[in-house]
Amino acid sequence: MDTYKTLSSPSEPILFKERKSKFYGYCFPVSNEETIKEHIETLRKEYPNANHVCYAWQLGIETKSYRANDDGEPNNSAGMPIYGQIQSFDVTNILVAVVRIFGGTKLGVGGLISAYKEAAKLALENASIITKVLQKELTVIFEYSEMDIVMRLVKKHQMNIVSQDLHLKCKVILSVNKSDYTKTLKLLKAHHKLEVKEHG
Repeated sequence: MDTYKTLSSPSEPILFKERKSKFYGYCFPVSNEETIKEHIETLRKEYPNANHVCYAWQLGIETKSYRANDDGEPNNSAGMPIYGQIQSFDVTNILVAVVRIFGGTKLGVGGLISAYKEAAKLALENASIITKVLQKELTVIFEYSEMDIVMRLVKKHQMNIVSQDLHLKCKVILSVNKSDYTKTLKLLKAHHKLEVKEHG
């Protein structure tokens, strides 16, 4: 698969009510666990009277890691229903958090599962989900005199220039769709005056 779905920006909070309990759903684009912790801490400060801040996240594109947290709710009644929605929307590099403010009536495990699932679903429906193409980078080193050839290839094959260092000896980092990577590599290596370096 050459594409994956993620968020373009954090979603606006949504509110789901169940028997006087309030469930606020949030979605955040994230790339590491550090950012996830910061978002959860911010929500705890924002809702000092919240009983629970339950959440689930998924990171990674080709190899994914995830975690679901019930934050004191009965086992698997909050984090896993939230994570189930991340899976059903097929998004990654995402944190979905649901803040619960208790309304005085216990919902029971079944009630909690459906409330957290619904709040997560509404938050994801409300989020700006985008499809991104998996990219791979490579470096091309060449003499300045080869500039025209390189730029023609870049334009013709729709490669993206990540960075360029243009002197007598030029160095350009290109980003290409993962599915075109092998083909692009061959194409560039066919020009003997270009030195092509693969990235890990």
